[in-house]
Amino acid sequence: MERDIIHIDAELCDGCGDCIPNCHEGALQLIDGKATLISDLMCDGLGACIGHCPQGAITMEKREAEPYNETEVIKGMAEKGKNVVIAHLKHLVEHNELDFVKEGFAWLRKNRELLTFDLDEVTTLIHTNKEKMFTDVKVSVNKEEKLYLVKNPEEKINVAQMAPQVESSACGCAGLQVKEIKNEVLPIRSDTVAQPSELRQWPVQFHLINPAAGYFKGADVLLAADCSAYTMGNFHSDYLRGKSLIIACPKLDSNQESYIQKLIQLIDHSMINTLHVFIMEVPCCGGLLRIIDQAVGQANRKVPVKCSVVSAEGNILSEEWI
Repeated sequence: MERDIIHIDAELCDGCGDCIPNCHEGALQLIDGKATLISDLMCDGLGACIGHCPQGAITMEKREAEPYNETEVIKGMAEKGKNVVIAHLKHLVEHNELDFVKEGFAWLRKNRELLTFDLDEVTTLIHTNKEKMFTDVKVSVNKEEKLYLVKNPEEKINVAQMAPQVESSACGCAGLQVKEIKNEVLPIRSDTVAQPSELRQWPVQFHLINPAAGYFKGADVLLAADCSAYTMGNFHSDYLRGKSLIIACPKLDSNQESYIQKLIQLIDHSMINTLHVFIMEVPCCGGLLRIIDQAVGQANRKVPVKCSVVSAEGNILSEEWI
């Protein structure tokens, strides 16, 4: 499949590192004084890092990336040198992509003569925290050879515990991690009154709303990530009441530039009163803040912006005006 992914111009990059904390998926690292895309696997094409590069070294390009192919990726990493290869493999380990680690090592070993560095120096990976060592260890699971990384070569491996990690999602991002939520099930009371809807308008999806609609004029606007309302039992009564609603997904929605333009119209022409952004705790949801930041920066009016972050269990983790 063809998808959007970032491209870094190494000649323009001055190594300032401003883009690193603004890559919500952790796909960027500063290696040898240059911002480097460590793994295509973790770049979701959101582009949260682009606006934070003062040199304009980061752009978006559309290229073939189907399906994720560790062999092709490790080829590109190998051309960039030992430090990039080590950072890439550590990145996969941290996201439990152990089958990809095995595939990457297989290519490196097969093409040892093409490498510009000593492969033996790569088989021992330096952990990011206080230089703890990782060593690749081969084990046999149901007659299938697998490779795991452990902190100590003599450490016994509990295959039963590690095998399920190999079968995890092809993307290690927090937004895709499986989680079972066990809330207390309360009995239904016979005198319980159904909570009324507080929705004031339709449509609500960002691509479909008209920023010039009358219900946006002077309104308090709630911009909510798609998943957020499903986690909050009191979403309507405590957050939606009295507000005009817009919903969006910064990870999956396309043409997000139109969202920025619509927000500018809401601020400058509909003269909205406040903007409350309601997002999940997962990193990809931070893309809504990027969109708002760009729109507020380009708008002629100033509008108060409040951000609420909610957990998958439905708890408010933070609320503040930004």
